[in-house]
Amino acid sequence: ALFNDLKANVKQMIYIIPTNFIYGKSGSNYIRKIFFPYYYIHKAYIIEDKIFEDTGINVGIFFFKRKEFISSVDIEFPATKIYKNKTITKNIILKKENNYIAGNEFEKYVKENKNNNIDVSFYLMKDKVIKNKGKNKVILLNANKYNKSKGEYEKEIYYVNDFLYEKIKNNILWIRTVDTGSCNGRAGLYFVSDLEVDGIMTEKPYRTHPIQIFFEPKLSIEQQIKLKEDFNNCLEYLRELTDSEFMTTYKYSNSEYTRKYLGLSQVKKLISTIKI
Repeated sequence: ALFNDLKANVKQMIYIIPTNFIYGKSGSNYIRKIFFPYYYIHKAYIIEDKIFEDTGINVGIFFFKRKEFISSVDIEFPATKIYKNKTITKNIILKKENNYIAGNEFEKYVKENKNNNIDVSFYLMKDKVIKNKGKNKVILLNANKYNKSKGEYEKEIYYVNDFLYEKIKNNILWIRTVDTGSCNGRAGLYFVSDLEVDGIMTEKPYRTHPIQIFFEPKLSIEQQIKLKEDFNNCLEYLRELTDSEFMTTYKYSNSEYTRKYLGLSQVKKLISTIKI
């Protein structure tokens, strides 16, 4: 519909659309890239609470005006953010260099505070576990098998060779990319041992299930403990600074805060700012 109105040269528009129009990546990046050279946001009401019965997506009311000339200048607009128990007003800036996505403070921070060149990779794939059979016993959480009746992921026993055993045991952290809605379940780094397993395995990788993290060169246990603490503190600082605008809004919940998703590329960038 936005593109149809763009082609029709509509001068002013009011749209009720998902808030990930300004918070989301992937498909949202493409829409913003095409749309914003022609239009700017005059103002917006961003509703961080459930208003529609048949969708789990937060929405906003956006007031668009067509530009006199095609341009790629930054877009700044006043936004009223409506929560369950409060309302705040702030200016939001969308920069072309960041694909017109909200939360520019995050990108600025990671660019100005790079402190290491650690190579970070994600996922322990099941086929790798199968290919590296051996005599070392490991208990792995299967991130693709969630037992709803028990409210937990299934655990499986495998026997692996020395190489994979050391890799699993030496990397003690996993990333929660999606807020659960509770104070103790916010996106961030956690210890694999808290799940009562040696590692986290996946058959089909998804961005929203528990994901084990692997570091190269190898980090000591002490370094990883410090990394976890510093990463989570930094993440919470940036969430407070930006009202979590650099993260993608997830789904409705009954929690006191809006659930957000932290992208894996953002995880890598933030890890690169931590002094090891």
